[in-house]
Amino acid sequence: MKFSQAPSAVLMVRPKSFGFNSQTADSNAFQYNSADDSQSIQKNALAEFDKMVDLLRSNDIEVLVVEDEAEPEKPDAIFPNNWISFHQDGTVVLYPMLAENRRMERTNPVMDMVKQNYSISKTIDLTSFEKQNKFLEGTGSIVFDYVNKIAFASRSSRTDELVLKELTEKLGFKSIVFDAVDELGQAIYHTNVLMCIGTDFVIVCLDAIKNEDDQEKLLESFSNTNHKVIAISFEQMKLFAGNMMEVKSKSGESFVLLSQKAFHSLLPGQLDALSRFVEPISVSIPTIETYGGGSVRCMVAGVFNPEC
Repeated sequence: MKFSQAPSAVLMVRPKSFGFNSQTADSNAFQYNSADDSQSIQKNALAEFDKMVDLLRSNDIEVLVVEDEAEPEKPDAIFPNNWISFHQDGTVVLYPMLAENRRMERTNPVMDMVKQNYSISKTIDLTSFEKQNKFLEGTGSIVFDYVNKIAFASRSSRTDELVLKELTEKLGFKSIVFDAVDELGQAIYHTNVLMCIGTDFVIVCLDAIKNEDDQEKLLESFSNTNHKVIAISFEQMKLFAGNMMEVKSKSGESFVLLSQKAFHSLLPGQLDALSRFVEPISVSIPTIETYGGGSVRCMVAGVFNPEC
């Protein structure tokens, strides 16, 4: 089987109660709260979500949209990539989540939507680790190199090495684990905030990786897999320039999804380097980034499973 780094379909969850999640705020320095009322935040988030879906579909990208359920309220339902991942051999993985109100996102409508069109051969369920207070939050915690079978993960309260080891053994991947911190020395909550791996390129905030051995093993791995490294700064990372995802259209054209804020933070040389491999699609999602503390990559779960 020839493996692809870019999915030809993405799954998105249209939120019913998006907003600031107090249960995730302690470990997510990218989240902000304000006096804005919850109804206007939800309304603005929905408008941003719908525009993103329309933009992706206008570029011939397959988008599966699942409607969130009103009860129970799930402020982060818009970020499905943290609790589920799909794989090219038909595997689905369910992940242990740190916040209790995020565990409620693991609902049947998502699986039902995928099963209508895609084959699911087996499920790896890691959710029992929640009882041990060990967490691994999907493709937030892990940045997969699907082609070379490598799982990259930065340690944090949401990314446990023991859980990662169990998963990679079951998937037949090797793992590369490292430490990454922000300018205040706080662990970066999710690996996909500082790193994106495409077919031919890597976006990474090397400034966040203080340990020289960690930097060396990452750069050596990228060199071995012939990935062009595009380094971003702390400031660009804070603007979600690391939170990108490569996807393919139905006709096989390669795109990279990122937010408008992230796109405008890129320098001409970085944009030129990226554009050699993929065409950027930038999406305006200021409400979602501000209150959710996640960006475009967090909003999409790549569907790699074979079609039925």
